[in-house]
Amino acid sequence: MLENFTGTTPRLQVVLDHSHPCCPSKAEMLKQHRELSMFIRRTIENNEEAGIRPSKTYQSFVAAAGGHRELNFIEKDVRNYITREVRNVSEQEDAKEFGKYLLRMKEKNQNFFFELELEEDQSIKLAFWADARSRAAFEYFGDVISFDTIYNTNRYNLVCGSFVGVNHHGGNAPKGFLTNQWASMKRALEACMPTTIHRWCIWHIMKKIPSKLNGYKEHADIEQEMSQVVWNSHSKDSFDRNWNDFLLNFGLVDNKWLSDLYEDHHIWVPIYLDHHF
Repeated sequence: MLENFTGTTPRLQVVLDHSHPCCPSKAEMLKQHRELSMFIRRTIENNEEAGIRPSKTYQSFVAAAGGHRELNFIEKDVRNYITREVRNVSEQEDAKEFGKYLLRMKEKNQNFFFELELEEDQSIKLAFWADARSRAAFEYFGDVISFDTIYNTNRYNLVCGSFVGVNHHGGNAPKGFLTNQWASMKRALEACMPTTIHRWCIWHIMKKIPSKLNGYKEHADIEQEMSQVVWNSHSKDSFDRNWNDFLLNFGLVDNKWLSDLYEDHHIWVPIYLDHHF
């Protein structure tokens, strides 16, 4: 940046070209001088396939070369290559192979069902499949279905949801459906399966207590008391009384998360589930 003065008014002018010679020992690390050799690229690809973190891959190059200064690239170059080349190509190839696998399964048994939707870049957007044996079992049983999406795939940033059936001589439509605490799933089931009893998984709800209430000074006591109210209320009336006392004692009347939970208490509090599951 150069400064020019006209009278008493300074003017600033930006010069984009280098106005001074580069230090020879640093010039090689400018972006235009950095590159990844074919050997480096293949190693990055192999390590990525093996699940090795980019930072570990880069440190292995540093150790092999004898120091950072012996390399003509930096860790950011490794990460950029993985994002730009490896993962993009890998996701596209994986989507193709996965699609071929689903088609092969369909050819083996026409009762195998699947849906596969791809993004514009041919990576997987969503996939659903049900094997023939599971579909047949559901026809005969299918009393309770559990839908769980706590599994996340780090590589593709997709959620994996598993449908688990509990067999006990039911009908075609499940009598019960167990999910996490989702208002969207609640609305969907009410619309698509009006006769199915929907329940929230209490384990997931209770696991949220620390993150939802740790902002309160007495959060440890709050968590303990809430567990007592939920698990040890032996009638619906006693639960209502105990819950109300719990909110008043800890000043939680205005807590939205707890208010929303109470509004839907009939689908997760144990005392309300006795006659179903």
